[in-house]
Amino acid sequence: MNTIIDAISIWTTAQKLKTSGRGRSASNQSLHGINKLRELILELAVRGKLVPQDSSDEPASVLLEKIKKDKNRLIKAGKIKKQESLPEISEDEKPFFLPTGWAWVKLGDISEFINGFAFKSADFKDTGIGIVKIGDIQNGEITTLSMSRVNENIVAGIDDSLKINKGDLLIAMSGATTGKLGFNKTDEIFYINQRVGKILPYSMLIDYLIYPLTTQIAENLAKSMGSAIPNLSTVQIKNIVFALPPLAEQHRIVSKVDELMALCDQLEQQQTDSNSAHEILVETLLDTLTNAPDQADLESAWQRISNHFDVLFTTEYSIDRLKQTILQLAVMGKLVPQNPHDEPAYVLLKKIAKEKARLVKEGKIKKQTPLAVIDKDEEPYSLPNNWIWAKIGDASLFTEYGMSEMTFDGIAGIPVLKMGDIQGGKVLLGGQKLVPENVEGIPSLYLKKWDLLYNRTNSAELVGKTGIFEGYDDKYTFASYLIRIRCSESCVHPKYLNLSMNSPLFRLTQIDPHLKQQCGQANVNGTILKNMIVSVPPIAEQRRIVAKVDELFAVCDALKERISESQVTQLNLADALVDGAVG
Repeated sequence: MNTIIDAISIWTTAQKLKTSGRGRSASNQSLHGINKLRELILELAVRGKLVPQDSSDEPASVLLEKIKKDKNRLIKAGKIKKQESLPEISEDEKPFFLPTGWAWVKLGDISEFINGFAFKSADFKDTGIGIVKIGDIQNGEITTLSMSRVNENIVAGIDDSLKINKGDLLIAMSGATTGKLGFNKTDEIFYINQRVGKILPYSMLIDYLIYPLTTQIAENLAKSMGSAIPNLSTVQIKNIVFALPPLAEQHRIVSKVDELMALCDQLEQQQTDSNSAHEILVETLLDTLTNAPDQADLESAWQRISNHFDVLFTTEYSIDRLKQTILQLAVMGKLVPQNPHDEPAYVLLKKIAKEKARLVKEGKIKKQTPLAVIDKDEEPYSLPNNWIWAKIGDASLFTEYGMSEMTFDGIAGIPVLKMGDIQGGKVLLGGQKLVPENVEGIPSLYLKKWDLLYNRTNSAELVGKTGIFEGYDDKYTFASYLIRIRCSESCVHPKYLNLSMNSPLFRLTQIDPHLKQQCGQANVNGTILKNMIVSVPPIAEQRRIVAKVDELFAVCDALKERISESQVTQLNLADALVDGAVG
């Protein structure tokens, strides 16, 4: 008990990302420490370390004699069949020293195990008597949400032992939910289908039996993974070995486990609420930065945040939100001071137009259809002096689709970059599939350093991903569902355009509106991309912004690394506490 109470802070702070789902928000955090605490409570319970023993309790050996007499009486009465004797329990099957009054037993010696019946799927209907299948055992109970049912005549004459009454304990014996245990907590009577078993203990507390089964079934599953489908056999289940306490101690253990599990639930809710509240606080305060109407308000908002920096930015999610805010401040002209002597941005657009005309004349790019002028109501926010709103088609030299050639694995050929290679605003190199070196479109589809790649089609959350290519010239090409954007580096810094296209408001105002018009797989194509608008500062300021973003992101990454190391330490501590408590 001291292990549980003394380490409360470790149990509540040890968290990690779930293996499934996207994002680092509270909803995708697994409370690892509290889950380990639940495991520890069960381990202590089944080892006799959770409540003190009472020498006046009737020992488990006497209980086993009563169970033996009960079984013999039921066999004589023809209510159960005589079972073959189970093998003796070997010393290897006894993982710890027994507390006083306890005894080693096999599940088959203290319970009756009943296999389900192979009902025909052709008989299944939406109404009638429920048939419990493997998938109907969820979260410790039977769920009827998608349960198959049969007419009464189908179960007429079937052995009553296949009935599931309120309080009966079931186990899934194969499939994705193998080993799951569940009680019938309803007043409805069901029947069990094949590969579902029913466990009927004799003269012992079924609420206690669930604890050793929970801890031992995982071990039996590990032994039964010889096939692709997890499976538990009747023999394996009957031969599960566990330590049986005196009946009086079983009651005390169940009471204590209920009390401690309720504490775990309370801790979990408190931590979940705390995580959610923390996220709301971080988002609210960061929004005051991007919403600040002038420099004075911006500085005031930043002062409020910086005074509590060590409290606010304590999770990977909060650091990611800070990075997004930095990007947004950058493209709004709020990250670095303006210099009135910088060459204004409208001059840069004229230079880009002149350079494009030259490339058209030289036959290096095709003549492009002029884009519509940007209306005032299209501008997402106001810009500083010397900045200008521009469409991507006007702020870049050209955009184009990649190749649709079939790729192959190998060592000779040209690597093809695909959507999955765009991560966190970067293009990751290595492990790409190849196309032949003489494929049509090469060399015009070779990438140059600082080219941007934009993902135009996929599921909605992946459309619009943009990354910057920092590899060598003329070594890589790219797939057809990516669009390459090439900048005039003396006018629009590729890194500035990349961070613009990765900023939160760019996604909100330029990408999401097009996604809402579609269902299923989304596609925001090249024509739409050319008409998306970005803020363009003077080139000198673009360079200052890129340098400042790199500097601040390095600080964020270092902070995130420290948080990650701390989380690993907390997870290891939680695991070590469990190992130490049951060792």
